[in-house]
Amino acid sequence: MSDALSDDGGDVNQDDTQEDVMTPVELIAKLEEAWLNEKFSPELLENKSEVVECVMEQLSHMEANLQRVKKGDAKASIHRMEIDRIRFVLSSYLRSRLQKIEKFFPHVLEREKSRGEGDPSLLSPEEFAFAKEYYANTETYLKAVALKRMPPNLQAVDMLKAVPEPGLDSFVFLRVKERQENILLEPETDDQREYVVDLEEGSQHLMRYRTIAPLVSSGAVQLI
Repeated sequence: MSDALSDDGGDVNQDDTQEDVMTPVELIAKLEEAWLNEKFSPELLENKSEVVECVMEQLSHMEANLQRVKKGDAKASIHRMEIDRIRFVLSSYLRSRLQKIEKFFPHVLEREKSRGEGDPSLLSPEEFAFAKEYYANTETYLKAVALKRMPPNLQAVDMLKAVPEPGLDSFVFLRVKERQENILLEPETDDQREYVVDLEEGSQHLMRYRTIAPLVSSGAVQLI
């Protein structure tokens, strides 16, 4: 992957929030990390719109460079496979997010509404518009198909109660990127007590998502 990307030139992609210069290889690694976290997390995670925009720009550079490669050059097929692979990861990441928005739309909008002023946005502007439109369309459909035929006292529906919340108590596999100490684990049975564990860098675990959700957000662990 590194050879295919580094041949494209452009290694000056800047993250607006961290102001760090990333090489194309580092950029794609960030996309893959966001993709796996989103794929295996039971809840919608913070959007990575800066990474998505940089990857799309990088793909444009790679496509332009590919046009300059002579036909029949073996290098062209390698670059084409790499472009297709990155497009697949990017599409899968965005599709996973849209599926979660559709599945948990009232809870997603509620989280976005209640976040603090300095907290990162859960949704990109496009995702926020999609979630609001999906909410409105769902309400309209329910009223047209079912609610208007019910007694007046049953025509109101609370979407937050009607739509299930994400299963934060489900278990996920993870790999530790940064050593963590004194992680509190809740008991699995009534005869157990709470206890703490240390997570060593590079180790892999199966743990309740709710326990390690802050570590996923901070980048200390990677879902696998």
